[in-house]
Order: sequence, then structure tokens, then C-alpha cells
Amino acid sequence: MDKESIKVCVTGAAGNLAYSFIPMLVSGQVFGPRISIHLTLLDVPSKEYALKGLYLELEDGAFPLLKKIEYGSDPKKMFEGCELVLFLGGSSRKPGQERVDLLQTNGAIFKEQGQALNEVGRPDCKCLVIANPCHTNCYILRKNCPKLPNENFHALSRLDHNRALVQLSYKIGVEATKIKKMTVWGNHSVNQYPDLSHAEVNGKKVVELINDERYITKDFIHQIQQRGAEVLHQRKKSAVLSGARAIVDHLRDWYFGTEDGDWVSIGVVSNGAYGVPEGLVFSFPVTCQSFGHKIVEDLTLSAFSKEQIQTAIDELVEERDEAVYEFEC
Repeated sequence: MDKESIKVCVTGAAGNLAYSFIPMLVSGQVFGPRISIHLTLLDVPSKEYALKGLYLELEDGAFPLLKKIEYGSDPKKMFEGCELVLFLGGSSRKPGQERVDLLQTNGAIFKEQGQALNEVGRPDCKCLVIANPCHTNCYILRKNCPKLPNENFHALSRLDHNRALVQLSYKIGVEATKIKKMTVWGNHSVNQYPDLSHAEVNGKKVVELINDERYITKDFIHQIQQRGAEVLHQRKKSAVLSGARAIVDHLRDWYFGTEDGDWVSIGVVSNGAYGVPEGLVFSFPVTCQSFGHKIVEDLTLSAFSKEQIQTAIDELVEERDEAVYEFEC
């Protein structure tokens, strides 16, 4: 795209995930070395002191692509004029918590921010929700920002997608970049479905290379579903470095486009494909180009895959219904 600069807002900007991600953004890892960044940093009023410190560090970093920095706690001021908003802000998961435990706290945040974005946001603004539970937070955000089309809302599934690629690469002894057509269906939770039934390496089916039914239908799925909890147990904190890298990967593919013959996993607003209720934010196999996306449809699904996808649907419908009761306009 022929652009010279892009205005980006990062919410939760005083947090650890933002601290890892923002240097990647302003050093050109997302949009390349020719597009400068006008950055706005949003967090709650109690974090403005920390935001000032981040502002000073970014100045001292002398990043050549960093065109301008603003910071504050008013979402209307920080969202105004932005072409991209990255929603990192929210209460993070603590040991022993599941994603659904965060809905009550984070849902209120996303209702307020959705209403602010609806009031002042550009009609072409793109939104990527990272704060968990990200798919339901994205649903709440969209419902409170009807000005923007469904296609402008994404929830991050790329961390799970990347985790799946790496574990498969270890299993079959190839570079992760060689594996194509991996899919994570559903939710960023223990009910997500990492599906390798369509995955390929050099045109060969991964399931045939592995030839281990227990690994394909149990061990691999459990490993990816529990990976976030494993990181949390070891670090006593949610994944940060790998999360920041996943945001970069997601944005690059959304902006520059996915590779021909491949797709990625993205939480998008359902159009009814694969029996997922319309309007639900659900992770699908998706292709992208120039900040647009298209769900890969008409894939053949086994009975096992349909069962796993239905479990993810049921969980997200339950979360959605709670969100409708609590947080819709």
C-alpha cells in the first residue's frame, strides 16, 4: 500500500506486553522500513506516570520510524484519527484463572472503549483485540462500535497458531516455516481446536508423515491447549515475548497478505461458515490481503473435527450470552 505513515493506538500501553511489542512496531518489523508510525499510548489514569516513562524511553531510543508519540487515559483522544487500534489493555490472567474469569472485568473495559471508538474513530479503523478473553472482548467491542464493519475486527489466534507450527516442526523434523495450512479453530482457551488434518509440508499431508492417531487426536491437541497454562506456571506471568511476536505476525499478514497456498488462524466475525453462528467471533482458517480477510470455506471436516469445533462454538456462545446480558448497548 502506498502509505508514508500510519497512526496506531496501543491500549494497555504501560503493561509488559506493550513494552515488548512497541519496539518491534516502531523498528519496522510490522509495516516495513518505509512507513513511519504516529503512536498513541492509552492506559488507565493510574498508569499515566508509567506512560510518561515509556514516552521518554521511546524518545531516547531514537527510532527513525517513530514520527510522533502521544499518551493519555482518555480513549476518545487516543483513538481519534487512528487507522489501527491494538487492544492489549485488560486484566491479565493469574495462576489458577481461566479466561472466562476475566470476562466480568474486561467486558466493562471493552464496552467503554467500543463506545468511544464509535464516537471518534475513523470509519476505516482496523481493530485487533489481544486482551483475554480476546474473542469475547472483540465481540463486545464490535457490538458497541456499530460504525465499523465486521471485517475491521480481529481477535488474536496467532500465538496458538505459532505454537502449533513449532510443535509440529519438532515432531516431523522440519522448519516451522515449511508447514502450511495449519488451523486453530474456535477460542483462545482450553477448548480451542488445533487441527492439523489439512496441514502440509511440501505438498505432503502432515497426518501421513506423523502416522500416529493418538498424537494427532489427543497429545498434540492437549499440548497446544495447555501451552499458555504451562508458560504461566513457569513464569508466574502470561506469555509476553511470544505474544508480542504473534501480534507482529498477525499484523504483517493482515497488511501485506498471506502466502499463496497458505492460510493463518484469525478470530473474525463469523459469516455462518462451518455452522458457527453469524456474528460470533471465532477463529477460522483465513487468508488476508491489504487489511482485508476472507474465511477459507468448504474444507472437508471429519466427524472428530466437527465435534471439536462444536465444543468451541458452545463455549463461545456461552461467553457471548453472558456478554449480551452484561455489556451490550
